[in-house]
Amino acid sequence: MLFFQRTKWLTDLYRNSSLYLCRCNSNKPRNVKDKLKNGPGLKEFIIASSEITEPYVLDPPNIPYLTNYPQIAETRKVFFDVYGCQMNLNDTEIVWSILKKNGFEKTEVEEEADIFLVMTCAIREGAESKIWYRLDHLRGFKRRRALSKNRQKPVKIGILGCMAERLKEKLIEKEKAVDVVAGPDSYRDLPRLLALTDSGQTAVNVLLSLDETYADVMPVSLNENKVSAFVSIMRGCDNMCTYCIVPFTRGRERSRPVTSLVEEVRYLAERGVREVTLLGQNVNSYRDVTQQTGATDTQLAKGFKTVYKTKKGGLRFADLLDKVSAIDPEIRIRFTAAHPKDFPDEVLEVISDRPNICKLLHLPAQSGSSAVLERMRRGYTREAYLDLVDRVKQKIPGVGLSTDMICGFCGETEEEFQETMSLMEIVDYNVAFLFPYSMREKTTAYRRYKDDIPEEVKKDRHSRMLELYRRKCQALNEAEIGNTHLVLVEGSLKKTGQIIGRNEFYLRVVFDQAEIVSEDNGRRLVKPGDYVAVKITGARSSVLSGIPLYHTSISQFYREVSWGERSCLKQI
Repeated sequence: MLFFQRTKWLTDLYRNSSLYLCRCNSNKPRNVKDKLKNGPGLKEFIIASSEITEPYVLDPPNIPYLTNYPQIAETRKVFFDVYGCQMNLNDTEIVWSILKKNGFEKTEVEEEADIFLVMTCAIREGAESKIWYRLDHLRGFKRRRALSKNRQKPVKIGILGCMAERLKEKLIEKEKAVDVVAGPDSYRDLPRLLALTDSGQTAVNVLLSLDETYADVMPVSLNENKVSAFVSIMRGCDNMCTYCIVPFTRGRERSRPVTSLVEEVRYLAERGVREVTLLGQNVNSYRDVTQQTGATDTQLAKGFKTVYKTKKGGLRFADLLDKVSAIDPEIRIRFTAAHPKDFPDEVLEVISDRPNICKLLHLPAQSGSSAVLERMRRGYTREAYLDLVDRVKQKIPGVGLSTDMICGFCGETEEEFQETMSLMEIVDYNVAFLFPYSMREKTTAYRRYKDDIPEEVKKDRHSRMLELYRRKCQALNEAEIGNTHLVLVEGSLKKTGQIIGRNEFYLRVVFDQAEIVSEDNGRRLVKPGDYVAVKITGARSSVLSGIPLYHTSISQFYREVSWGERSCLKQI
């Protein structure tokens, strides 16, 4: 895609100039291939473009793609605002890696910033509302800078991510303060886009790609001291659920090569990261087609279907999990998000066999009504989903489950909503993300259905879902009192000073700081990155509390624990 972006830029230069570049050999080429082979290259076009005086062409020392932008990046400090999902956080780290290599600096102080980059989310209306509010603040900040003594360093505002692609026209026309609009597949182009703003114009690149995965970009963490990291294994989505904007903002599904992912996880392990979450819109449909194998393709389970043709050959998600989890047995592996249709037995067996793959599976139901699921084009029925839950529990004893649920989708009746409530009663979800439906332009639902559920009804149903979920979580968490959990320590709470970490089911666990038995039978305090065995003494719907017992490791903690007791060990 980068080639096509460059080609468009060069084509514009050619059309607006009086130059005609012809640096062919003296011998006339006999065919088209010879003409292409003997004609000017990319470098020649760019060098020649320095003679053209169009407003978006830089002076020769700052020609894009030929330098590292020494003048552009000088003293430029970037402030990041991140909204939305974990994928957006990982994308921000990719952006920071690209900008850092080009000499930009990062700041967490607004007053020091010259560039504000807002990583946006377009999944729900609420997320976009927060971003519009933030833009109002940044517009005022930009105006004040222009009137201050520091006006020689004007503020630049960039909108990145899904909202940039979806609302590009609105951002350019309405938000006059926005200088850069960059979609999810154009982050490599950011140094050039930011350079173009020096001439006072708005720079835009929202082209979607069929192959961009940023596989060769090593993300740079915004927080160098964190113990967990996100690794994007794929981009885009092919599922085309009627309510979802992702295929239109992030493009078609494409996977990163296994080799690049193994290299990145190993790099993180060497730098002290203790937990890695594999990210994608539908991670378990991962397929590295660059690696051909003789394995037979698995079929979708009974009751599941898809709107697209399944890719053939290559390494699949089970292969990736196997290779990534083997890099370091003391690093936890998580993954999200997943689609219920893509859970073959091979995936479940790898998860069950590897102690360091967390036994919390994300099975996003979205609704408990078969009729609503059909309108959502989810590709399964209520009955097929419940069969999957039973199969998962058989294959992975002691497994935890998480889900996404939407209430108030187009045409949802009270009876259909009650089916969702009953599904939540039947399935014991440890974690759930519950949302009232928010219609998005460009989606199939926007073209085909009517958003006919009143807002007050959506809010009421959402409230009832939350109440049921909290009640169920309270009961599940209280059942853990007296058990011992393996907790990865993340840090401490500012208000109380208590230590906070997460157990295998991604539930927060808090406890008092203390000197406890270390791995060498000495005693030491707890610090971020430690694995600690914690006896649970109290429970709320969203957090557990306990007493730290001893420092441990994944292999040590589970060495004498049966698979059915993986998440906890009852104290005798």
